[in-house]
Amino acid sequence: MDSIAQLRKNYTFGQLSETEVSPNPLNLFQVWFDQAVKAECPEPNSMTLATADSAGNPSARIVLLKGADSAGFTFFTNYESQKGKELAARPHAALLFHWHELERQVRIKGVVERVSPAESDEYFHSRPAASRIGAWASPQSSEIPNREFLEEAEKRFAADFGDKPPRPEHWGGYRLQPTEIEFWQGRPSRLHDRIHYQLDGAQWRITRLAP
Repeated sequence: MDSIAQLRKNYTFGQLSETEVSPNPLNLFQVWFDQAVKAECPEPNSMTLATADSAGNPSARIVLLKGADSAGFTFFTNYESQKGKELAARPHAALLFHWHELERQVRIKGVVERVSPAESDEYFHSRPAASRIGAWASPQSSEIPNREFLEEAEKRFAADFGDKPPRPEHWGGYRLQPTEIEFWQGRPSRLHDRIHYQLDGAQWRITRLAP
């Protein structure tokens, strides 16, 4: 374990200045996301989603971003999962993107709400049939007796629906509407660039944070 403390890297790939960034952080996010795709970062749309229960106990997991625009950041999941129940109790969350190859992170905080049933339907029916069956077969975050439980449920729903399963009512999308976004660019000597956007009314206030 002592060797873990000795793991370190000097960041040298880029820089970030508050005088050069877009007034709207969503524009900068799109630029960075496109660059992450071009750099072939593994699953550039993977993000950590952090939520908290009614007592304030946090939990985090990796989910996939499925949309980002002026309305916010969209992802899909089981409404009855742990994260779904926590978002029902506390509709606030944080997202974290880490693009290691570019020495970049983006941290996002905001308010979360469900997307419309029509939007959930549209995305659900764009998924492979096996993934749609999986949404029926898995009681996400619930205790199950064994792997066979899932496999039997998958067979049962596949037999019921064939390759045209409808969207279950317990599955759909969420959109995080950001109130804070921070862009982090690794720099040498741990003197990283951190540009922070804070929503102030209808405008974004831009500041630099110490690393």
